Amino acid sequence: MIWKSEGGGPWGTGPRGGGQGPWGGGRGGGNGPGPRPGGGPQPPNLEEILRRSQDRLRRLFPGNFRAGAGIGVAVIAVVVLWLASGFYRVLPDEVGVVLRFGAYNRTTQPGLNYHLPAPIETVLTPSVTRINRMEIGYRSGEGNSGRPSAPRQVPEEALMLTGDENIVDINFAVFWQIKNAQEYLFNIRHPEGTVKSAAESAMREIVGETPIAAALAEGRGKIETETQHLLQQILDSYGAGIEITQIQLQKVDPPGPVIESFRDVQRALADRARLRNEAEAYRNDILPRARGQAVKIRQEAEAYKAATVAKAEGDAARFIEVYRAFKAAKDVTLQRLYIETMEDILRNSNKVIIDQGAARTSGVLPYLPLPGLATFGKGKAAPPSGAPAGAPHTAGTSSPLPSIASAPVGQEPQQ
Repeated sequence: MIWKSEGGGPWGTGPRGGGQGPWGGGRGGGNGPGPRPGGGPQPPNLEEILRRSQDRLRRLFPGNFRAGAGIGVAVIAVVVLWLASGFYRVLPDEVGVVLRFGAYNRTTQPGLNYHLPAPIETVLTPSVTRINRMEIGYRSGEGNSGRPSAPRQVPEEALMLTGDENIVDINFAVFWQIKNAQEYLFNIRHPEGTVKSAAESAMREIVGETPIAAALAEGRGKIETETQHLLQQILDSYGAGIEITQIQLQKVDPPGPVIESFRDVQRALADRARLRNEAEAYRNDILPRARGQAVKIRQEAEAYKAATVAKAEGDAARFIEVYRAFKAAKDVTLQRLYIETMEDILRNSNKVIIDQGAARTSGVLPYLPLPGLATFGKGKAAPPSGAPAGAPHTAGTSSPLPSIASAPVGQEPQQ
């Protein structure tokens, strides 16, 4: 090499270097920083190392751009991007929950908000207006073609014991939403599993207090209301931050293996109720009429009693009046009583009038049969005017007018 041809080393030893080493020192001594007495390498020159490093950085940044300014710009850009990462957006159906080092710090409303960049602060945005659905006792889904398929039953969730120790198959759905995002995120670990377990427990408690007949018929609305109230109490005691909006019973039936027998029993119970209603309807029809007839008979008896008593009282009062009149005028009263008595006796007997005065003068006893006249007056025509007494009546086919018979004096006329 050249330093060999010139008789020197790589650090300039030779005719011009005067035997200097790599750190500017000669071999034979002098005032420079040569080797220490006794020999050995010299320590590195720090200024030379920094100078060489700056030269290399200048080659990396063309245009003689200073390395310090470039690094500062890069650092500033990184810091700006890091700070800008703290902007976030909360949708209208969400709220923002800001965590500072993993702990709750504040809640933000929908819109554009800002938090300190990670890892100082982070944000969670749960949906608080969406209605979530939880199915218990069955699972609905879609088939391979994307169309809704038949629900899949889950017997271990659906079979429940009723208040009268019967088993009923119940499918129901729970609808819920978040009412407090802080409690929802920090007080319970698995919200959906908590809602499912609490809903199943509440439903079993309410069904366990309800007879199967009520659960299958008119008691369904009551079961839904009471289950919702009990489930809300359970979740509030957990501090879950969840509001139950509705409990909806999808199916309430007896278990599959006994459903036909149960329906036969229900039909028999329905027939019994129908026959009982018919009997009650007949009873309700016949009893009022019987009661009305009894009241009528009672009223008639009371009327007869009142009439009889009144008549007896009237007869007694009349007898007293007659007695008083008899005491006042005996002859007149006796005559009146005799006449009234004879009037009552002769009212319904045949009567014949005899004129005894005519019998003394002519020796003939005339009499008039009044019953014959009454019969004649009802169905036969009267004799023509001017006809002599006893002359037969020739008009039509009617019989002649009865004549006044005569008999010798002292003999009774024959009828």
